[in-house]
Amino acid sequence: MPLALPDLQAAFAAHVVGGDRADLAAAVVSDSISAEARLRVYRHHVTYSLGTALTATFPTVQALVGDGFFRTMAGRFVARELPAQPVLSEYDAGFPEFVAGYEPASGLPYLADLARLDWALNVAFHSPVDRRLAAADLAAIAVEQLPSLSIALSAGAALIRSRYPIDRIWNASQPGASAETVDLAAGRADLLVLRRPDDAAFVVLDTGEAAFVASLAEGTSLEIAAEQATSTEPSFELSTAFARLLALEAFAALQQGLGDDPLKALE
Repeated sequence: MPLALPDLQAAFAAHVVGGDRADLAAAVVSDSISAEARLRVYRHHVTYSLGTALTATFPTVQALVGDGFFRTMAGRFVARELPAQPVLSEYDAGFPEFVAGYEPASGLPYLADLARLDWALNVAFHSPVDRRLAAADLAAIAVEQLPSLSIALSAGAALIRSRYPIDRIWNASQPGASAETVDLAAGRADLLVLRRPDDAAFVVLDTGEAAFVASLAEGTSLEIAAEQATSTEPSFELSTAFARLLALEAFAALQQGLGDDPLKALE
């Protein structure tokens, strides 16, 4: 008896990730190539294509572990998680978590953080280049109101925090980089990923700046974010950190058309 469409779809999806079913082969028309062979070709094509998409999104991870290891790891991920929507640039969101739990990569404890960095750069690159907050935008706000202001990060911005020097590992892994031995005991790295006009990049933050940005990302006010940053790093200076972040265009511009109060909403 032929498979009903929902059963056929389920069987085909199971086949793609390695679950062979005889009733599925019976539903495939064969000629000079057997049904089983056609299904194997399709499985290989899907796995290879998705693995290639993962390589494009996580080039640093691939560079660190080599193509063979990466292809095997990607194949395991594909077998666990097929795309749920047609945009492949959005497919890979769960890969960093997968890498964190991938036992063969346990000897590289920083690898998952590098995957998170690669993913954040991918998200930032595909984010819109919106207008950013500038110092001139704050001139219309009364000084006494500034401490209660909540400011959103710009589109695509992300804070990546690691106990390892992933900025140095990332730089050493880029094509054409000079051979460099990175001391994993060199200390943690806090990186702010940002959308640029033509690409995406990251900047290194100090401990206080990272705490400040993390707090703002949660929707707190400038005053509360500064307090949390100071509790983390007593030498934190709000004016210096805020000026640097403004210059980096790290914040979204204030929304317009929401009345006369600029504190009501922010992008």
